[in-house]
Formats: sequence, structure tokens, C-alpha cells
Amino acid sequence: MFRIGETLVSEEIIENSFHCNISACKGACCIKGNGGAPLEKKEAEIIEKNFNKIKPFISESAKKIIEEKGKYIYDEERNIATPLVNGKECVYVHYNLNGSLECGIEKAYNQGSITFKKPLSCHLYPIRVKQFSSFTAVNYHHWSICSDACSLGKELQKPLFEFVKEALIRRFGNLWYLELEKVAKELKKIV
Repeated sequence: MFRIGETLVSEEIIENSFHCNISACKGACCIKGNGGAPLEKKEAEIIEKNFNKIKPFISESAKKIIEEKGKYIYDEERNIATPLVNGKECVYVHYNLNGSLECGIEKAYNQGSITFKKPLSCHLYPIRVKQFSSFTAVNYHHWSICSDACSLGKELQKPLFEFVKEALIRRFGNLWYLELEKVAKELKKIV
């Protein structure tokens, strides 16, 4: 672990390679796991406000769940998250004709309907951020469904932190990211 400002960062985000391989996994992270995507309060409000523009990109079963449960839920720990369809896929999943999945929120963004790209927790994945009272932890979440992404990342020589650069800057800012790059260069010198 190393410190950048008020964050403690795992060296794994520098040491590991990663590049999403949707053609291999088909977007499995959107339909597996034990809960919906974590949301910040502001993100839940943005989804609520823009729902009618997102709605065309989600399934009919997802729309029914949203009618029943709402556009976001509170989990057991009172954290805000996206609801799930049948306890599996995120309600904001968009099914492509080729069988792969996309984020319906991101589809609306890519078509210029909204200015919100997608939840930060999804944009950062496989990096997970957890707020503690005196610092923010930045860690790599290992998950077997991402093994193809790890292989592709190695093949492309793409470090995980570079793959999620846009999301890290979105969360922590450009100066933080520049400091992360400096640390990565220093760690490479040591190895």
C-alpha cells in the first residue's frame, strides 16, 4: 500500500494488467455478484432525474422491478445500490443482439441523451473504493469472471490503473492520477 493524499492505494492496481474483454465474458459483471452496483447519493438522484431517457435501453422485466422497488434501493447496510432483476442482473443492463451486455445508462450517454456516463463503481471496476473515517482505500477486486480481461491486459501490456484512467480521474482528479503515474514509474524502477 502507498499513500496519495487522503487515499491508501494497493500496489496491485499498478502490478496487475487488465483490459475488459467483453467478447469473452459478455459483460458478466453486470449479472453476477451478490448485489446491485453501489451508487453515490448524487448518482441516484441523477438516475432518478434522467430515468425517462434511460428507460428505452433497459428490459421490460427491469422496468417492472423499477416500478416495484424504485430506481435505486438501500441494501442491508443502508448503502444505495441498483436493484436487481430476479436477484441477478442489474436493472440497467442492456442486452445486445450478439448476446453481450452493456450499461443502459451508458447507452443513453453515448447517444447524447444524458450527460452522466454510468455509476462510478461500474466505471472504476475492477477497482473498488471504500471510504473510512480518516482515509479512502483504493483496491483491486479479483474476480474469476475477469480472467479473460487479465489475459488481454497482459497481452496488450495494459496496467489496470491505465485501463481505468478516466474513471480514476473522474473520482480523484487529474493531479491525483499524475501522482499515481509517478508512483508506478518508481515501482517499475525497483522491480
